[in-house]
Amino acid sequence: MRDLYDILGVSKSASDTDIKSAYRKLARKYHPDLNKDDKSAAEKFKEVSGAYEVLGDKEKRKKYDAGEIDAEGKPTGFGASGFGGGNGPFGGGTYRTYSSSSTAENPFGDAGGFDFSSIFGDDILSAFSGATKRRSRTRAGAGYNPFGSSAAPKGLDVSMTLDIDFTDAAKGVKKSIRMNNKTISLNIPSGTIEGQSFRLKGMGNPSPAGGENGDAYIKIHIRPHAYFKADGLNILLDLPISIKEAVLGAKIMVPTLKGKVKVTVPPYSSSDDKLRLKGMGIETSKGKGDEIITLKIKAPKNPEPVLEQALNVLQDTPQREF
Repeated sequence: MRDLYDILGVSKSASDTDIKSAYRKLARKYHPDLNKDDKSAAEKFKEVSGAYEVLGDKEKRKKYDAGEIDAEGKPTGFGASGFGGGNGPFGGGTYRTYSSSSTAENPFGDAGGFDFSSIFGDDILSAFSGATKRRSRTRAGAGYNPFGSSAAPKGLDVSMTLDIDFTDAAKGVKKSIRMNNKTISLNIPSGTIEGQSFRLKGMGNPSPAGGENGDAYIKIHIRPHAYFKADGLNILLDLPISIKEAVLGAKIMVPTLKGKVKVTVPPYSSSDDKLRLKGMGIETSKGKGDEIITLKIKAPKNPEPVLEQALNVLQDTPQREF
């Protein structure tokens, strides 16, 4: 029979703390609930639990070291306790198999049951909290879950990319998408930006252990607009104008998120001059933006003799400072 110290991987001079720490480590490694497909793990867990049953109890450890009891806690017939009164073949010293009511100090908490946070750490305290208390009434039931019904591992998350139009992102839109054989209605708020993700709780893959479903993550890709761009809550628009419109001024219909409106181009406007349409940008709970129009003077592509004649009689006005 293997030496109990070898089973726990400690020396005979190990302290009580070292023995407790070694047991926690091995119990975490071989716990049957975490090794359901490995039958040998259950045997290893039983072996290390039996070793701790003896070495975790100061009196039993003392007797084991003296040769008075064996690795199972049975009296050997040697030592002082082997020849007193009692029911054993050599006198006193009954043995008790490993159980939660053992007098050995329980490294997981009180003697009434395991405190699984001691094995697995606080990060999965909720996963094992009360698991042993429910074991007697739930193990036989369908879908037994050693992690507890509310803290079983979640199902896997799923993700997808959704392409939407620029105006839908700016104004907001409701989209129906198909995911995991389900039709999902997704509300995309106004002011949604490129790459923004939305989390749909519980719409991912189901948990194989009966826990919560995973989540679905929808990443937004915005298709570029033909002439609009977004700058925060503002909408940007480049407005091409002719030389005549720039010099004499003009009234021009321009697009906005709310439809076309007429703007006035002041006389003698220059390229990159800006016009602002107040409140015609993106509207969200955080506020309302404007539409900012940047003028872009375009010269005619075909020769215009009348324009050339008129320009030739104009006096040159310095435009550069270099």
